[in-house]
Parts: sequence; C-alpha cells; structure tokens
Amino acid sequence: MGGTEQKHVQEAFDTNWIAPLGNNVNEFEKQVKKFTGAKAACALSSGTAGIHIALDLLGVQQGDVVFCSSLTFIASANPILYLGAKPVFIDSDLDSWNMSPIALEQAFKAYEEKGKLPKAVVIVNLYGQSAKMDELMAICNNYNVPVVEDAAESLGALYKGKMSGTFGKFGIFSFNGNKIITTSGGGMIVSDDEEMIQKALKKATQARDQAVHYQHSEVGYNYRLSNISAGIGRGQMEVLEQRINEKREIFNRYEEALGVIDGIEMMTELENTFHNRWLSTMIIDSEKFGVSVLEIIEHLAKNHIEARPVWKPMHMQPLFEECDYFSEEKDNSKYLYENGICLPSDTKMTVEQQELVIRKIKELIN
Repeated sequence: MGGTEQKHVQEAFDTNWIAPLGNNVNEFEKQVKKFTGAKAACALSSGTAGIHIALDLLGVQQGDVVFCSSLTFIASANPILYLGAKPVFIDSDLDSWNMSPIALEQAFKAYEEKGKLPKAVVIVNLYGQSAKMDELMAICNNYNVPVVEDAAESLGALYKGKMSGTFGKFGIFSFNGNKIITTSGGGMIVSDDEEMIQKALKKATQARDQAVHYQHSEVGYNYRLSNISAGIGRGQMEVLEQRINEKREIFNRYEEALGVIDGIEMMTELENTFHNRWLSTMIIDSEKFGVSVLEIIEHLAKNHIEARPVWKPMHMQPLFEECDYFSEEKDNSKYLYENGICLPSDTKMTVEQQELVIRKIKELIN
C-alpha cells in the first residue's frame, strides 16, 4: 500500500457507501481516464470481467471465432468460452513477446478462406510491454474486426507515446493483488466510445432496464467494483508512476548484473515504446549458460527465492488442445515458455534481496 488508501476507504465507511457504487468508484474511474487518456471507463470486479463484457458487447456468441494471443494467462481466453465461442490462438514474435503480425495475418487468411472471420481479436500486452500495435491494428482494421486490448499487466506502458489499453475498441486493466497497482481484486474497462462504456456499466450491474420495477431485457452480470476496493485504487493511483519507476529500476539492476552473461538474454524493450517492467523476465540458453530454466528455479527455491516460468501458452493447455494455432516459422510462444524465466520483481524487495537473487543465479554459471 502507498499510504493514503485507508483515507479513501474510511470515506466509504463514513459516508456509508459500501456497495459497488459511490464517490470512490467515480473518482477511481476519473483517475484512470486522466492517466490513460481514455474517454470513458467502468470499474469492475476483475480484468477477466472486463474481457467478458467487451466480447459480449462486440456480439460474440455461441459458435463464433475469436483470435487470441497464445502466450498469456488463461484469463485472456476463458471469457471466449464463457460466451460459447471458439478461441483460435496466435503465436508471439520474439521482439515484443506479444502477438505476431505474421501469424495473425496467416490466421486471417485461413479463416477468410473458410468464410468465417473472427468476431474479435484479443491482443495481450505481456509483462508490461506493448505489442506491435501499428501492424496488428492495420491487419485487424483491414478485415474490419474489432480489437480487445488485454492490458492487464501493462498499465502505464507506452507505444509510440500512446498509453497501453487505448488502441482497441476496448482496453482492459487488472488490479489483482499481483499487479503493478492493486485494489485487492478488481479491473477496469476503458474505451473512447462512451456509449459502449455505458452499455458495459449496464451489463456489469445485471443489465437492469430503466424502469421503476426490476425489468431485464438482456443477460447481465454482477461485475461492478465495490466502493471500498475503489478507495484502495484511488490511493494506489497516487503511487503508480513511482511503482513504474521502481519496477524499471529493478529490471535495470538485473540487466546490468545478468544481461552481460553468456546464455542470458533479458526481455528487450520494443523500439519507440516504454515498458512498465511489471515483471523482470529473461531467456536462458541452457547450452551456453550450463543449466536449464527449471534448474535455476529449483536452485532459487532451495534458497527461499521464488521464480517462475513464463506463461504456458494456451495452445499447449489441455483445455484448448482442439483449438487452432497459427505460428511463425518457429513456435516462438513455446520457445519463450520453455526458455523464459520470471524473476522476483516486487517493489517491496530491497536492493540487498535482489543482489542475493543475482548471486544465487551467478552460482550456477557453467
């Protein structure tokens, strides 16, 4: 916590506005709009809820197809299943670790030949880095297919000076406990289409019609963020830029100490972008370095240090084994999963603790 969150939470208690509406919710949405430049925002119970509502508002239904980044957390893809649609997964490029324009074009051509274009494309901005939005948006616009930008991990990241989450028809942020700022659990859907965000608000509040009695003409959800959680969010927004700076400092220390070692390649920052470095990640060449990713993780664990593999791609998950997957010449998503590692990146971590992580990794060289 940054220190001012309790003040806003106390305001919710003092005014007796505890439910998923109130001043904190309104002000939190205003803060996110101001920070990102989005024209409209709706605070929700999770980022997953945001993706679900976005796809619903774009008309995704039973039997439809939705293209989605493969290298991501499952929350990017589960809402496709909620609506009875079929996900088709797209490979990453090695420059950004995000959706490959080459693979996306292949998928569009293949599904155009089938006469079944996707209803939407879910583009994920992984670990705090924006995807190649110019190329990806040009492809999607050429086929007139809307984009949902999963910016759950990339709040504060920039692509050519424009905020992550503001390129597609909808952008989604997450405020889960592990994100760069948190409301404990929560999310936000943003858009420049104010009318669509009003529809999102209605969907998030059980789709109640404007009537004196309780009337419902469409399916709705119970997805609104509580006024207490939004109070935490207001305080967190005050330290967001500080958190981003701290995350980047953590990455820079890793890069300075480890990036020069043969067999280690730190996740690069795409040209003309600003990476929020939510997680510090790197690729291990086990032949050059001498040990594998899993051996590094096990060695760190023995020293009470937690590290994790990169997300296991969706096309490799049992749940999606029957789904189509389009890759570049080599399966980059699989390569990143098998050779990538996420290092301790918490802003509460001291410099001394980070130096311990670095020393323990260096112990394994050859």
